Amino acid sequence: MKINLPDKLYYSIGEVAKAFDVNTSLIRYWEQEFPIIKPKKNKKGNRYFTPQDIDHFKIIYYLVKEKGYTLDGARIALATNQKVSDTVSLIDRLEFVKAELFKLKEALNNSPE
Repeated sequence: MKINLPDKLYYSIGEVAKAFDVNTSLIRYWEQEFPIIKPKKNKKGNRYFTPQDIDHFKIIYYLVKEKGYTLDGARIALATNQKVSDTVSLIDRLEFVKAELFKLKEALNNSPE
């Protein structure tokens, strides 16, 4: 679950949808279904998500898309299990380390002997 978002205070719904490779309608739906996601809205009604909202989306994405939970199951897991967020952050760190190791391997393979 590699999410490529720049460090910003707020992200538009389009940026979030593109980062997670889902439709904007799914982001709006998850916003309705999960009360932990609370985007800021401007006068026009445009949603702006904080980095904390992005972390919540990572957890929801992990539970629903990768682990196969139903929305009700994901909601219950978020409410009852604090270890879910720890697991997701650990997976993010491991994926980063894996990517760095692949870069190192590629650099070693391409180096002249």
